[in-house]
Amino acid sequence: MGANTKYKDSVFSLLFSDPDLLRELYCALEGVALPPDVPVTINTLQDVLFMDRVNDISFEIGGKLVILIEHQSTINPNMAFRLLMYIARVYEKIVDVKKTYATRPVRLPRPEFFVLYNGASPCPDEQTLKLSEAFERAASLGMPEKEAPSLELVARVININQGRNGEIVRRCKTLNGYCAFIGKVREYEREGHSLEEAIRKAATYCRDHDILKEFLEKNASEVINMLLTEWNWDDAKQVWYEEGMEEGLEKGREEGREEGKEEGRVNEQKEIARNALAEGASIEFVRKITGLDMETLKSFGHGGS
Repeated sequence: MGANTKYKDSVFSLLFSDPDLLRELYCALEGVALPPDVPVTINTLQDVLFMDRVNDISFEIGGKLVILIEHQSTINPNMAFRLLMYIARVYEKIVDVKKTYATRPVRLPRPEFFVLYNGASPCPDEQTLKLSEAFERAASLGMPEKEAPSLELVARVININQGRNGEIVRRCKTLNGYCAFIGKVREYEREGHSLEEAIRKAATYCRDHDILKEFLEKNASEVINMLLTEWNWDDAKQVWYEEGMEEGLEKGREEGREEGKEEGRVNEQKEIARNALAEGASIEFVRKITGLDMETLKSFGHGGS
């Protein structure tokens, strides 16, 4: 498989840097069949970053669909907003802006958004992230809430860990192989091997059992370095999350001493929630650990009061 060096920010994006594999992956995710001659054009943006990470994959199918796929080991509640920023930039890239001033309507490829999750934390087979969940409530201004927002973006979050969403994985041999490879890495880690040892052993096992054999033979050293970087990044995010929790606890304690025990306890929980949400924890998880109601949590957004 000829890898396109322009799209090598992660093992996942390197693996799926071939248009034919992207067509197969999309068909598996949607449960559809497309003719092999339908063109796929990769248009991943190399300058759209979040915390120094490039978004994973963006591509067009036959000029009719534009697909954004993010591969995540943690579910970030801000992903819908990030995808909104990505798709706006993608449209700027693939649509002639001058045509938007013409009298004829501009035909846009229909967008679809996927987040493929393979983290270690529990996650349902599929869930939905909506941009509208981040919107401020008009009721706080004494105005009635509209039934539907004027702007919405919906992303499907699909759990691709081994044993999950088997039908989707079976429809895409390459995705199946990727899941098996990551599963083996985790298995060897559980046995006590270091991350680097686990990756090397998993790569050897998969090559010996004809799982991503050609890909791993061609990109072995790059895969090891990429996966080490990716998973060390995930560890760093977890540390930031835990530090944020500790800072929230300490600030809550200080406020509690000044304002009274009960008010301090509530402020403590709110500070924990703000930090946890800012570091990417799911709103449902934060609700469970703080006991705060969903309306309060949704009002925080990106560190809001």
